Amino acid sequence: MKDVTFGQFFPAQSFVHKLDARIKILLSIAFMVAVFMVQAFQFMGFVACLLFVLVVTALAKVPFGKVLRSIKGILFFIVFSAVLQLLFNKNGTTLWHWKFITITDKGLLNAGFIICKITLVVLGASLLTLTTSPVDIADGIESLMYPLKWIKFPVHEFALIMSIALRFIPTLLDETDRIIKAQKARGANFESGNVFKRAKALVPVLIPLLISAFRRAEELADAMDARCYSGSKNRTKYKKMRLTWRDAIATLVVGGLITGVVFLNITGFLAVVL
Repeated sequence: MKDVTFGQFFPAQSFVHKLDARIKILLSIAFMVAVFMVQAFQFMGFVACLLFVLVVTALAKVPFGKVLRSIKGILFFIVFSAVLQLLFNKNGTTLWHWKFITITDKGLLNAGFIICKITLVVLGASLLTLTTSPVDIADGIESLMYPLKWIKFPVHEFALIMSIALRFIPTLLDETDRIIKAQKARGANFESGNVFKRAKALVPVLIPLLISAFRRAEELADAMDARCYSGSKNRTKYKKMRLTWRDAIATLVVGGLITGVVFLNITGFLAVVL
């Protein structure tokens, strides 16, 4: 459970940490768009995106191993998506055939394509949560969604829900780890047997976890009510968000990355066509 880094904040004094939360959210979305813009025939775009992640990780002073561990939680999904591409993509030259299983060069290429895309998107999202506190993320989302107030959308309440959800991800993971260790001390076995036996063994973990989650939610609601919290009123903020020269540099760098990916796609497409 400690390997799950999504939702965890890594405090540090770095260039990336000092960026405005709104800019980091928008640039993270732009980075994901750049990743999805990379075409299957142009892996140089993935190399550029990977170099960008490495540079941002170094500037953020976050251990790369901590960022890389964010993939562990979705490793099964990555492998499953790649296997689907290998088994069901019949286009291209056949590389290996056995009974009903046929692996082609296009299927192998698309499998690597899917792995690169999902991995880079998860790394980008993990960098956002590692370098931005949940409170700053909530404030950034609220500021970006401010125009929706004109149509009576509860922007502040939505941002508060996002903030609480991100804040309680590591808390619930720690609680799950504690319950599993307590159940193992009582003789529970979570590692042997087939899939159904393992799923059944998780029932003694899920019930205490749900009870603990509802208890924490009730305590939080009571604390907010005792402090006369009301999200619908015009609330002031202690910390004002302001754009600085760092945000301008970061925007130019990400804009350059997207431009480079588009250029690589165009040149790669022309090379294939011609």
